[in-house]
Amino acid sequence: MSFQQRQLVVVVDFGGQQAQLIARRIRALHVYSEVWPHNTAWERYQAVKPQALIVCGSTHGGEQLDSRVLELGIPVLEVSTAGLNPEDLKNFLFQVAGCRGDWSMTNFIDEAVAEIKAQVGDATVICGLSGGIDSAVAAVLVHKAVGKQLTSIFVDQGLMRQGEAEEVVEVFGRQMQMQLVAVDARKRFLDALAGVADPEQKRKIIGTEFIRVFEAEARRLGDAAYLVQGTIYPDVIESGVGSALVKSHHNVGGLPEDLAFKLIEPLRELFKDEVREIAALLGLPDSIVHRQPFPGPGLGVRCLGEITAEKLAILRHADAIVTEEIKQAGLYRSIWQAFAVLPNVQTVGVSGERRTYAHLIAIRAVNSVDAMSAEWTHLPYELLERMAQRIVAEVDGVNRVVYDITAKPPGTIEWE
Repeated sequence: MSFQQRQLVVVVDFGGQQAQLIARRIRALHVYSEVWPHNTAWERYQAVKPQALIVCGSTHGGEQLDSRVLELGIPVLEVSTAGLNPEDLKNFLFQVAGCRGDWSMTNFIDEAVAEIKAQVGDATVICGLSGGIDSAVAAVLVHKAVGKQLTSIFVDQGLMRQGEAEEVVEVFGRQMQMQLVAVDARKRFLDALAGVADPEQKRKIIGTEFIRVFEAEARRLGDAAYLVQGTIYPDVIESGVGSALVKSHHNVGGLPEDLAFKLIEPLRELFKDEVREIAALLGLPDSIVHRQPFPGPGLGVRCLGEITAEKLAILRHADAIVTEEIKQAGLYRSIWQAFAVLPNVQTVGVSGERRTYAHLIAIRAVNSVDAMSAEWTHLPYELLERMAQRIVAEVDGVNRVVYDITAKPPGTIEWE
């Protein structure tokens, strides 16, 4: 099935998290859905001809859907703040709107491969490979489409988790036999980030430097025309493309205006759980399929304030302890994300008879379906105690550990 033949249910967003949650529920019923802002131009509706509309969020304050949209004869369901009953949703989609329910990840793979082939032709492509599931699936999809026209580039920017750089080279270079170039850019990124504390500025610097490294590699490889990125749908939504800005993402809002490549973002329409399903269908190893999400800017947004090599070493060690203990407790696959954060805070402590003034580590563990909302994970006290004891004992420069029990909203999953 081509994209043009795909049935689309549009969730019209008048504000709040509800629109994204409803869109995900629609997709779970094998119907493709997108979130459009309430002020989307009438011409877009006319051109796309959605199968149905679901309007959610408050329409008070004078904001209304363009009346011409309602005249297109498209079935419309308005959702109150009380939410949407699952049976009512099914009835609307299949009985009222006549949806076929044929949206699947197998179909998506076929569509994506065909579209990538048509877009790329015989041009050269490079892919930013981080080792996370998003970039891994994007790389494999593009490789499936264009084969040796793709060279994947792993940029070690010094913001990776412990042992991750070595693992990327092993899995994708040696085991999967993909064309892989590993670039050591650790000093370049740290120099660019020196003295920068503002989180948005850090994200944009990381995005810009990331692209500049790619431009240099592209010239060396023969001027690649296309750049593959693992952008997913929550990245697009949170970066304000179609809704209010939550935060910029290095692979959406942090790109330089003078970008030298055309972008290929094959996962841009997908939620995280859909990406995992595709990863399994493509035969990626379990260590990739079930890897917990990691932000594009890496530890750069978990190291608050100015980023230094010393602070990154502290954070990387503490994070490794958190991951190790979560795995040993048998909880790794049941938790959406569990990680350490290094706030820009130092606290007074004691070590023996000596007074200390050292860093604080925050542990963050959340459960989510699509990253649009999240609940903090009720980890066993014994596990929290064991992590805290190990971090204080084994990580130089840390004398206190706290646990973040904030949901999203009002907080975000990451601290920056």
